[in-house]
Amino acid sequence: MSSASLLIELGTEELPVKALPELARAFAEGIVGGLDKRGVAHGSVRTLYTSRRLAAWVESVASEQPEQRNEVLGPYLNIGLDAAGEPTPALKGFAQKNGIAWEQLERTSDAKGERFVARSVKPGAATVSLLQDILNDSLRGMPIPKPMRWGAHEYGFARPVHWLVSLYGDQVVELAVLGVRSDRMSRGHRFHSPKPVWIGKAEDYIDALRAVKVLVDADERRERIRALVGAAAGAVGGTARIDAGILEEVNCLNEWPQPITCSFEREFLRVPQEALIATMEANQKFFPVLDLEGRLTEHFIGIANIESKDPQQVRLGYERVIRPRFADAKFFFDEDLKQGLASMNAGLGTVTYQQKLGSYADKVARIASLAEAIAPSLGVDPELARRAANYCKADLQSRMVGEFPELQGIAGRYYAAAEGESAELALALDEVYMPRFAGDQIASSALGKVLAIAERLDTLAGGFAAGLKPTGNKDAFALRRNALGLARTLIEGGVEVSLPDLIDKACELASEALLKADFDRVNKAAEKARADGASVPDNQSAGGAMVNWAPEIRDFIIERLRSYYEGEGVYQPDGFEAVVAVEPASLTDFDARLRAINGFKSLDAAPALAAANKRIRNILKKTEEVLPDAINPTLFENEAERALAAATDAAIAATGPLLAARDYVGVLSRLAELRPHVDAFFDAVMVMADDPAVRGNRLALLKRLSDRFLAVADVSLLAA
Repeated sequence: MSSASLLIELGTEELPVKALPELARAFAEGIVGGLDKRGVAHGSVRTLYTSRRLAAWVESVASEQPEQRNEVLGPYLNIGLDAAGEPTPALKGFAQKNGIAWEQLERTSDAKGERFVARSVKPGAATVSLLQDILNDSLRGMPIPKPMRWGAHEYGFARPVHWLVSLYGDQVVELAVLGVRSDRMSRGHRFHSPKPVWIGKAEDYIDALRAVKVLVDADERRERIRALVGAAAGAVGGTARIDAGILEEVNCLNEWPQPITCSFEREFLRVPQEALIATMEANQKFFPVLDLEGRLTEHFIGIANIESKDPQQVRLGYERVIRPRFADAKFFFDEDLKQGLASMNAGLGTVTYQQKLGSYADKVARIASLAEAIAPSLGVDPELARRAANYCKADLQSRMVGEFPELQGIAGRYYAAAEGESAELALALDEVYMPRFAGDQIASSALGKVLAIAERLDTLAGGFAAGLKPTGNKDAFALRRNALGLARTLIEGGVEVSLPDLIDKACELASEALLKADFDRVNKAAEKARADGASVPDNQSAGGAMVNWAPEIRDFIIERLRSYYEGEGVYQPDGFEAVVAVEPASLTDFDARLRAINGFKSLDAAPALAAANKRIRNILKKTEEVLPDAINPTLFENEAERALAAATDAAIAATGPLLAARDYVGVLSRLAELRPHVDAFFDAVMVMADDPAVRGNRLALLKRLSDRFLAVADVSLLAA
């Protein structure tokens, strides 16, 4: 069977940039999936695309399907044949339906007995005859939520379609979709080579388009942009900031990328560089140029989709469009500096944070109380923590954040520095929002960690108190992200603090906020009634029993750790549950125990000790006896229990200092040495002896052993 490369290219108007990679992937996967579904052998596939085309290039596609073998099961013999061995109507109907004489039917057997089967073999279809259906299926399966229609046609696509190339080797495959018929004529660059481009055979496609100023390989195009931008930035003595998302958008906008080095007035560098960078990247898809210290310079790189004969005009155009945005940013920044943080802060009382939780000023007050309580745990002055917390939302009232919401916190850092606040406080106003997204770093400074922890605690407690607990895909207050950010800050920051105590404090403040909001609502209703001349009911009241959300919030945070540890590559369900069972107060302690228990599982003694602990726990659960406080050696009747008691005493003595130092790896390694004594005990000793004193003494010994394991984790949960 022969084979050849297959090329299918769909030419369009400019496709939506952000959807383009996914559209291209779906198009190519649809073609390959169609070949696979029909049993057509093929080699590797290349997904190729630009802003004006989607293409799939498949290597070594077989010229035809393999033989198509078909098997249809028919009636069982007792149904297909009568007592005389003649075919019944059921068998005749089955044979007729499958186009075969009943005498030619074969037989097969299954659990119910022997039955008739119709088997047929037909030659495989030529691959080119299958491509129309394959292409149709691929287009139907593409993720296009709102297809565009053009002309008077009923069909639609992401953008109007202008041409179709379909080649099997050097043979044109006649196809028709979306109002166009296939040929071998592609299109080059819209301006450099607008005429149709002859594609001799599928293998020529990439080189043929490159010759007409189209880089159809997205990987090649992306690396070209990266290299050109890097070289252009180096030529002006800097390095380019190449954001992956912006690079991908630029890659999808251009077919023949060309760098244009631009600049702006240095006076704009007084503005926070994050605002200027945000404008260049998000609004214009430019690449900022930084100096060796990472500071923004007055240069930036634009990418043009053309080799201009007059690049100076392109440069002036790029600089012209960016200048008004920079001027606005400078104006906002200067006006905010005149206003000052204190004035911004005063305005927070007029902005509602959440209806049941009050204003942003109320939220700031709660964060400040929490920060003051957390500060000593990180060696931070509580007064400094409260002062920083009082400013942590001030920039929400700034013009800069109003125009650039992504600068929340960053703007506050600049304003604090400009007012002469310490570098520590200014940085904390930025770090209170860290980590901002998955993979982002946690706050680096101790004060930043204090604010980040306090802010997330208040958000979680307030969210649960206001009935905003996430359900399904709904998470209006981003509580899942806040819980994970809190956990990461505590664990990665090595913050040794009692999580239940912090949650209790946050819930107490949230409860007070709910009560205050409830009283305010009642008072406003009463005032309105009096103003309207209506009577105020005597039983008009506010308040009531407060729900304790703390345990639920703790469980919510612990649940987020599952995905966190999966990302860290250390999540093992049984080990995780073993640590959860002993409820460590701090998450740094939780982390140390989890990593220790994962290491314990790799020891040879682990399975036997886990099984023994499970057995001990089951025995202790069933007993209703009051166990003695101390073990009485005179009640031992067996050498095995004397040996276990002695070994347990020695292990407890040895692991005491290790527990104090939280060397859980050392604790579990030492306890693993007890395995032979535990095995011997259960082999030789009947725990539930008839004598109550002997029985109680043995149960107390097992509890003493179990409690030492539980000082780290519930090892019994590791048992199969």
